[in-house]
Amino acid sequence: MTIAKRAAVLVSAAASALKSRKEDVNKLNVFPVPDGDTGTNMSLTMDAVVAELDRLGPDAPVEDVCKAITHASLMGARGNSGVILSQILRGLCDVAGDADVFDTRFVAEALDRSVTVAFQAVRKPVEGTILTVLRDACSAAKAADKAGEDVETALARISEAAFDSVRRTPELLPVLKENGVVDAGGFGLAILAEGFSASFAGQEARIADFAAQAELELHIQPADDWDDTEYLYCTEFLLFGDALDRESLLAYVGRVGGSELVVGGATELKIHVHTDDPAAILAHVSTLGEVAEVHINNMRRQTASRSASLRAEAEGASRHAGGDGDGPTAPRKPVGFVTVAVGQGLKDILLSLGADVVVNGGQTMNPSTAELLEAVAQVDADSVVILPNNRNIVMAAQQVIAVADRPVAVVPTDSVPQAFAALLAYDGGFELDASAQAMARAAAGVRTGEVTTAVKDAVGKVGAIKEGQVIGIADDEIEVAGDDVLDVALVLAGILLDDADTLTVLAGSDLEDERLARLEVRLREAFPAVEIESHRGEQPLYPIIMAAE
Repeated sequence: MTIAKRAAVLVSAAASALKSRKEDVNKLNVFPVPDGDTGTNMSLTMDAVVAELDRLGPDAPVEDVCKAITHASLMGARGNSGVILSQILRGLCDVAGDADVFDTRFVAEALDRSVTVAFQAVRKPVEGTILTVLRDACSAAKAADKAGEDVETALARISEAAFDSVRRTPELLPVLKENGVVDAGGFGLAILAEGFSASFAGQEARIADFAAQAELELHIQPADDWDDTEYLYCTEFLLFGDALDRESLLAYVGRVGGSELVVGGATELKIHVHTDDPAAILAHVSTLGEVAEVHINNMRRQTASRSASLRAEAEGASRHAGGDGDGPTAPRKPVGFVTVAVGQGLKDILLSLGADVVVNGGQTMNPSTAELLEAVAQVDADSVVILPNNRNIVMAAQQVIAVADRPVAVVPTDSVPQAFAALLAYDGGFELDASAQAMARAAAGVRTGEVTTAVKDAVGKVGAIKEGQVIGIADDEIEVAGDDVLDVALVLAGILLDDADTLTVLAGSDLEDERLARLEVRLREAFPAVEIESHRGEQPLYPIIMAAE
């Protein structure tokens, strides 16, 4: 078997092991601020690597294999844990690219390089985390090399050392001990090590018995312990340029936020930071290069959501154990729904209207076909309708049709309010195409407007637009420019309403309740014949979204 093929098989096995246990890893990540779901983020990072390796030919040289792993893990990295994992892989590839033989000495040197690269990426390394587990695994590799062990034995020793290190993490990081959990990122790394080792030995991974073997009972408790002094948004994105200065960017994000990570090279960087003002950071870096793959999560909302999920799971387990509520399960649905949104308020509304899965994403943060496909797989239904809610996501959604394990239809919604109308139009029918057509007709009757801030100077339908001005957008056209969010929203509402008789206002995370109330008063005064209602959408970057019908 060629090096490229061998690497693809081993890495794929490690990724598969992690994917099978990602929800167990996610449940550990309930403190102190949930930086996305650790298991999901690490698994998505590995998925990107596997996909890139699959594109290599079977005779690809080791240099190309290493380049594929390094590039794909950086581009596909999600969350703090995913970015750190990308640097661990980069360190491994730094050594692998020059290796002549895959022996225990190579494994030890590769892990040693990973320790160096990963620790350099984290400005303030903390003990009891994935970094500790990595370092302990490296120590085991060095001991195996010193003892003259073969590779298979060394990999098994490394895997065992990783799990032993995970068991010790609560003694090193007090917040872990307080919550009765081990470190999520460290656990994810140990799973990868076990998957790799087992595949090398031609065996199945034995992760399922970890807790029992460790005599460690993981009491995962809801931990809705958000501290309002902490940064609110977890923000990550790619930055492309000609001569990017990593150190100056690291210093910048360190000044405006926390948990900062800046990794990559002079032409492409992955940036992760916790901040209260994602828009300001994105505006600044946009002057340095091109921004892509933006992901913004409200960590307060994420904490509450995860805690509620854990409570519900615990209550369900309790009822089952006590013999209560153990009736028949709900029947499989004829048609299920996957939709896309960012902002907990928007997600809650979509779920209340019948959406089964809401994929995180939207403008500037478009989910991939793989993410949408994974969401479809989570729906317990015979067929699925995808509502992309952004024209930049429609094509990715349409690719799911050919690869899904059941019939899928795409209703090409351009906005979340269009998805509201589409879901309301579903009549419970069993026929996928007919349902999708009815939903599409309902969505087409909604006109959406958005109020945001210009991130650079531009010229549009309204004339010259200055960076920092408030702009109102309808049908992808900038219709209004001004200095005040409420003033712009009022003018934009007049443009949207035209022949409409209802107006829905969705308040973003940056719009206070008091200003929302003032806007409602002004809208009712200006349009007394229009039915107006408002909700908290909590979407970032767009303080106001409006929908007219």
